[in-house]
Amino acid sequence: MASSVGNWFKVRLIAGFFVTVPAIATSWLLYVFWDNIDNFFSPVYQQIFGRRIPGLGFLTAVALMFLMGTIATNMVGRRILSWAEGLLLRVPIFRSIYPPVKQLLESFSPQRRGSFKEVVLAEHPRKGEYVFGFLTGEVQVEAPEGKRQMVTVFIPTNNLYLGDVILLPKEDVIPTGLPVEEGIRIILSAGTGVPGRLPRNRI
Repeated sequence: MASSVGNWFKVRLIAGFFVTVPAIATSWLLYVFWDNIDNFFSPVYQQIFGRRIPGLGFLTAVALMFLMGTIATNMVGRRILSWAEGLLLRVPIFRSIYPPVKQLLESFSPQRRGSFKEVVLAEHPRKGEYVFGFLTGEVQVEAPEGKRQMVTVFIPTNNLYLGDVILLPKEDVIPTGLPVEEGIRIILSAGTGVPGRLPRNRI
């Protein structure tokens, strides 16, 4: 009797752990994100109102993003932003960091769904080992033995935002048939979301 009660309690405790911990961790990360943005703008409002008003800095950041989005979605605004971007790209350090960061973020933008074309399996880093990656493009390589059709694959190595770009023969890449959103979910879940079977059709 005591053993069955103990098992009953243990099963529900473990189930509760796996339900509450992800929710708490997600809430904490959102709070840290919100608090850091709020703190960034807080000194301005402290000078104006004499005290910190929680949430006002975050609302300011949201308003600025909305304003920039509004500007970026019309022709005149795009020209202004392009001109400002051209000026900033003349700054040595800025022009080394900004383009790759912008391109990476645009890969996840709803307006640039074509950046990640599909989820694939690539043999990396050694023969016999396969990793999930995102097909990003095709390129024709003129090798000494002739022209070869290759593909570029982005392999995430640190969560989803940092990784390696590898070049493989087109025939060596195995498509999974998974949508890009599901591929992102697999990476972020450390592989726990991998389906039991993947399609075997090739590119």
